[in-house]
Amino acid sequence: MTSAEGDHDPTMDDNHHIKLLLSDVDGTLMTPDDELTPATIESVRDLHEMGVDFAIASGRPPRGMLMLVEPLRIVCPIAAFNGGTIVNPDMSLVSQKAVPGFLIDDIFTLVADRGLEPWAYSGSEWYVLDDETPHVRQHATTMGFEPEVVSSFDGVDEFGLIVGVGDDHDAVRTAELQVRESMGAEVSVSRSQPYYVDVTHPDANKGAVSRFMIDHFGLETSELASIGDGPNDIAMFANSGVGMAMGNASKQVQASAEFVTDSNDEDGFANAVRHYLIDHNDPVGGLA
Repeated sequence: MTSAEGDHDPTMDDNHHIKLLLSDVDGTLMTPDDELTPATIESVRDLHEMGVDFAIASGRPPRGMLMLVEPLRIVCPIAAFNGGTIVNPDMSLVSQKAVPGFLIDDIFTLVADRGLEPWAYSGSEWYVLDDETPHVRQHATTMGFEPEVVSSFDGVDEFGLIVGVGDDHDAVRTAELQVRESMGAEVSVSRSQPYYVDVTHPDANKGAVSRFMIDHFGLETSELASIGDGPNDIAMFANSGVGMAMGNASKQVQASAEFVTDSNDEDGFANAVRHYLIDHNDPVGGLA
């Protein structure tokens, strides 16, 4: 584990005053086999015991994070669709932002032109045109529920998240750039995985999630820590007192964080929590 800024490790000299850790899910909390390790569970429980609360933010739908609530004892709001939908741990709605309706057709056209498969999410439902296309079966297993197969997305009222899916990572990257260039500030677009391009409401991004958590709990920016592995986590780091990147993150993501931990197949999350937070954090009272 290293400091992203070089050999000097500020945690060796200075204590933090972190009250909340905001974490990405896939590639961070979860192993490559989509599992929580005992060390990860124990590290979150140790955070709770020292008075640091824990929240999660992901491109996943709300139902795709329900299985994390009990083992991680989550009591804070959960940010799904990169913040497009925020729910309580019992899945009751806190807030919801939909992709602007007048852009829906253009988004689907752009995704199709890049040879990507479209997925759509509305509320707690996941819609696909074909459940035999790449990543559907894996995603269903990971999320714990099946998609609804539809002939078109015309009957969907609101879209919390639109995803373009494909194993041509260059096509995914190109789709991201084209959505950003053509739609500008009308949407938020990011890659939660190399094979996903996520399109959400313009205020649905992890930077907005971190600001929501700061406002919701009355924190100073310096009292929030964040950890993640994807390009969409960079905005989260920027609004945190301490930003930690996973060892499996790209060089760009690692360079955006204050610290870099081990990868998600080496208990990088648990190691970061212990090394950068638990061992160097002043005891505080809980938030929730």
